[in-house]
Amino acid sequence: MDWLTILIPLTLTVIVIWLVATYNNLVALKNRYKNAFAQIEVQLKRRHDLIPNLVETARAYMAHESSTLEAVVAARNEATAALSALKSGGSVATLADAESVLQSALGKLTVTMEAYPDLKASANMQQLTEELTSTENRVAFARQGYNDSVLSYNTYRQAFPAILVAARFGHSADAELLVFADSAAIQEAPKVSF
Repeated sequence: MDWLTILIPLTLTVIVIWLVATYNNLVALKNRYKNAFAQIEVQLKRRHDLIPNLVETARAYMAHESSTLEAVVAARNEATAALSALKSGGSVATLADAESVLQSALGKLTVTMEAYPDLKASANMQQLTEELTSTENRVAFARQGYNDSVLSYNTYRQAFPAILVAARFGHSADAELLVFADSAAIQEAPKVSF
């Protein structure tokens, strides 16, 4: 009977320690992916803030390209709205779609700007373009960090034995990866022909 009086409290202590450790790990991993998304949000806001300056600088040189400029502004506004909506229950997929549309509109603007040598030579435009390129790199880096954090959280939450208690601790759903429309294109090997 003596060994039973030691074994039962010891077993209960081990279970409580495991439950506390599992809960703390779930919370820490969830906070990491939320922080990683906050880093993406900072870079997306930076990009969204740069675009009006870029459009205004280009507008002076590209008066008859107003449809291209309007498409960039509309895409920027949609992406900004999707980012704001995410805080009130919007989906990561909607944000990714809006950012893809914005990226496409910016690509068209860049191609259109090639036809305007004075615009390309403008010091203000060069600075804005460099800042936008730098921001795009930061967005890509932040997106990678976010997706890595989401993967860690989802893997831990789905793995045994954490899956036994994760739902009871409020961690019943996987976190959503942030996949932009260009993800499929990035995965493809470039085709080169001579």
